[in-house]
Amino acid sequence: MRPQITFPASLSRALNYHEKKVQKGTAKLLHAHNFFKAPEALSFGDKKGRFMNLMDLNDRAKTKLIHISLNFHPSEKEKLSKEFYIDVADKYMDKIGMGNQPYLVYQHEDAGHPHIHVLAPLIKSDGRRIATHNIARNLSEPARKEIEQEFGLIPADKKDGEKEYSQEQLAISPQRIMAGKSEVQRSITNVLDHVLDKYKYTSLNELNAVLKLYNVKADNGVEGGRIHSFKGLNYVVIDSDGKALTKPIKASSFHNKPTLAFIEKKAEANIKLRESYKQNLKIAIEWSFRSKPGSLSELAKYLKKEKVSMVIRRSEKGQVYGLTYIDHFNKTVFNGSDLGREYSAKKILERLSEIQQLKQEKDLQKNVPEHETKPKEYAISNEELPGKAVEKIIEQVVEPDTGESNGINKEMLTNEARKKKKGFNKQWEM
Repeated sequence: MRPQITFPASLSRALNYHEKKVQKGTAKLLHAHNFFKAPEALSFGDKKGRFMNLMDLNDRAKTKLIHISLNFHPSEKEKLSKEFYIDVADKYMDKIGMGNQPYLVYQHEDAGHPHIHVLAPLIKSDGRRIATHNIARNLSEPARKEIEQEFGLIPADKKDGEKEYSQEQLAISPQRIMAGKSEVQRSITNVLDHVLDKYKYTSLNELNAVLKLYNVKADNGVEGGRIHSFKGLNYVVIDSDGKALTKPIKASSFHNKPTLAFIEKKAEANIKLRESYKQNLKIAIEWSFRSKPGSLSELAKYLKKEKVSMVIRRSEKGQVYGLTYIDHFNKTVFNGSDLGREYSAKKILERLSEIQQLKQEKDLQKNVPEHETKPKEYAISNEELPGKAVEKIIEQVVEPDTGESNGINKEMLTNEARKKKKGFNKQWEM
């Protein structure tokens, strides 16, 4: 069994997410613990009201809701009855200190592995908030192991052959969506839940730069079209070239209601929130240039070590006209020009071209006979660069970094520590 814990910001959105699945027939409400009616007799207002009565008792708490998914191995499907699910959910909630809270247990049937969802308020009847700091490590992990042993479930950390939990079977975290291999709306929802509130974007284009890393696009239609005119927004799964692979899904169809109005409001608030992280991103870019990249692809490779993705914007003729940097460590998105003129596409390409030219000159100088004293004869002009080298300079590279990194973003070097770095040039420090 593998638990996954999140803390929704909106009770209405979280409830709607499950209730709409129940209406579609892809989910069931199995259990309503500590409610005053049977599950089948509860209306949406009953469920929301019960939670709100507790949540309203605490005005200071920012996090008032917890959402838990309990995921089971596909081979255990036969023994996972309704009663079994309810028993496991009750024992799990009791072991993490929430056995006296009201909570709802939903069974979803739209994924490749059996799983249930538990939704509960974090405010107790006396108005105090239940502590959740390190809840996954301190409470959920011991509870998981005890329940696995008691019910004879396959341990989440077991690593033996066919019984091993696979990432595809238990895909509950954001990942690149593969059209035809996962339920589209659920997969897009996972990505939106991860991106919308965590990343600091200031426009729809910047949001799409992040979503593209997961093969998702927010589409507000063409200018003058019906969708654009009515400020509508659809979401689609795309390929690496940005071509839509699935039918568009309206923003209003998702439980978190990621409409254009919602995104514009978030974008406006993010303008100030991201400002303090601008210098960190500049340092990451300059640090990557110390490795002497001669092309955009090489620069992207070094930026990836700093947990930064670079998205390239091209014209229809293939010319690079813009760069967007995504700092996954600080969850910020900046167009190059927003960082400063020196980080615009034009200036970055010029710097890369100079580095490439110097590399070519250096390689040729190695072959100059000792008696030759005219190195200028071997100088290469920008126009004389090999065709492949020029192509590399504008090669598109879009690769999210989801692994560990030893880069400067992870270390978050102080000014003093950076000065100790051998050969570190202070001239670009702001």
